[in-house]
Amino acid sequence: MEFHSSLAESHDLEEACDAVTSELARQLGPTPLDLAVVFASAAYGDALDALPVLLQERAAIRTLVGCTGAAQLHATSMSSQTPALSVLAGRLPAADIAACSIAAPDLPHDDAPPTAWRQLLPETKGPLRGVVVLGEPHHFDPQPLLTGLDYALPGIPKVGGLASGSRSPSGNVLFCGRQRITQGAVVLALSGGVDVTAVVSQGCRPIGRPGRISKATGNRLEQVDDLPAKRYVEQQLQDLEQDELALAENNPLFLGIASDPFATQPPAAGDFLVRNVLGIDDDSRLVIGESLSVGRSVQLHLRDSDGGQSDLDAQLRHARAGEAAAALMFRCIGRAGPDHDLFRQIAPDTPLAGCTCNGEIGPVGAETYMHAYTASCLLLGERSRS
Repeated sequence: MEFHSSLAESHDLEEACDAVTSELARQLGPTPLDLAVVFASAAYGDALDALPVLLQERAAIRTLVGCTGAAQLHATSMSSQTPALSVLAGRLPAADIAACSIAAPDLPHDDAPPTAWRQLLPETKGPLRGVVVLGEPHHFDPQPLLTGLDYALPGIPKVGGLASGSRSPSGNVLFCGRQRITQGAVVLALSGGVDVTAVVSQGCRPIGRPGRISKATGNRLEQVDDLPAKRYVEQQLQDLEQDELALAENNPLFLGIASDPFATQPPAAGDFLVRNVLGIDDDSRLVIGESLSVGRSVQLHLRDSDGGQSDLDAQLRHARAGEAAAALMFRCIGRAGPDHDLFRQIAPDTPLAGCTCNGEIGPVGAETYMHAYTASCLLLGERSRS
């Protein structure tokens, strides 16, 4: 298994393609490549029609997927001011890789069996190891697809993001094979002799202490530990140290919802699904950006650049990113901190490519979610025969 990542900045897309494919040939040799994941600036506009054709012809790529981004990521830089092309490419001789596009009408109905969801995926040989999902933000809601895939493929990591970089509904595009796609999603299936690991850093850190939801309706939080939700929040803020209190008073609060309702140990930082506190309704209930269940542990969270970087550092080290053969990073447009620099410090020899997204896809616990202000990474490695 061998990979290389390349980034080229140029206002001319064909020139950027030449630079990338030349570097790939120097590093990986002239023989065909099994996979290329491509991230391109939306500023290239209509020229993007030719992008997948140019790359496949010049680098002999068997499976190509990708999307546009407001900024393109590489292990050594993040390009946002000049149009750029970032590519991760490689050979995976023991793996089987395939990709397909999915339109909203293709999704099975809510009562469909798991087989209907599995049939959405391209056919591959060997056990499925992971899935990359790329979506466009204007016409396609990816959450039903993610929920269906979790239902049909429990325990399989699903990572990705929504294309970005254009305000036009048709300007955020996806790539699959030689196609440019403006609606729906592209799915990449990785099977056989490859290890796939998901790393999700939501950019928040917990404050105060955990509590348990004792009353909630839909996305309205009414009581925590039998206290009115507003009173629970007030108590948590009163107990903060002065520096954390100052941050809480000047930044929006978030609610972390424990991902595992059956956990016997108190949840730690990475165990929470972090969602916005949208406000307080007329009945003094907290309005949360997620449906709530009685009995779930919750904890207030703060988002700041230091917290985001600390969380990503911990998650990458826990996942042994430095041992990965390659990595993809899907990073929120609004996220603070140099995530690519941090990745390079932890995994200096791991090729990395990615982009900034309109929403990031990754698992928290056993379920896959859409996130915001998140860095969602996929690590690839060679699977041991044992």
